[in-house]
Amino acid sequence: MTLDLYYWPTPNGWKVSIMLEETETSYNLIPINIMAGDQFQPEFLKISPNNKMPAIVDPNGPDGNPISIFESGAILLYLAEKTSRFIPENPHDRYTVIQWLMFQMGGVGPMLGQAHHFRQYAPEKIPYAIERYTNETSRLYRVLDKQLSQLEYVAGDYSIADMAIYPWIVSHEKQGQNLADFPNLKRWFETVSKRPGVTRGLAVLSEIPVQKLDDQARENLFGTRQFQQ
Repeated sequence: MTLDLYYWPTPNGWKVSIMLEETETSYNLIPINIMAGDQFQPEFLKISPNNKMPAIVDPNGPDGNPISIFESGAILLYLAEKTSRFIPENPHDRYTVIQWLMFQMGGVGPMLGQAHHFRQYAPEKIPYAIERYTNETSRLYRVLDKQLSQLEYVAGDYSIADMAIYPWIVSHEKQGQNLADFPNLKRWFETVSKRPGVTRGLAVLSEIPVQKLDDQARENLFGTRQFQQ
């Protein structure tokens, strides 16, 4: 049965579109234009109370009833369990995947996102913030590079851990990183980039013209609307 994907083409959105394409899961695409403020619509907030996309609604949940899920990591776990793909059954290997998924959720996403923000979007250049988050991004890249010196993929076999991390590496240059400095990570990145499911996942809504970050878009992304009840 077809599920609904509430989505915009960002690293967190790509995680889920890649997983859906990799598993060939049928889905209806519902764009949530975060620059236009769609994330604050009451109908969306019922599904994603943190006003963030992606989110999904599966009309055929675990008990046969509809279920809605927000948070990209939770969505990846749900889809992996639903499809029995890209997460091992063996408990030891399963928790290896889960810990690297949590590494992305707790470290890679927040820190790389801050590096991207202060380098690209902040209205004023704050040297301390740029240095702080660029250096932390480099550190996380080194952690991944060391892990990938021992394994082909982050947690052994290709898994949701790779799908979670890969989209955040796509914009490495905007984070102040050169993949040539991380040869194992570079090899992994190039390998994952060639997967047809990854290519299709990145292509979802890629035809949308680049939108100008005007005052209204900046307000919707970074402004006071985030803090209104």
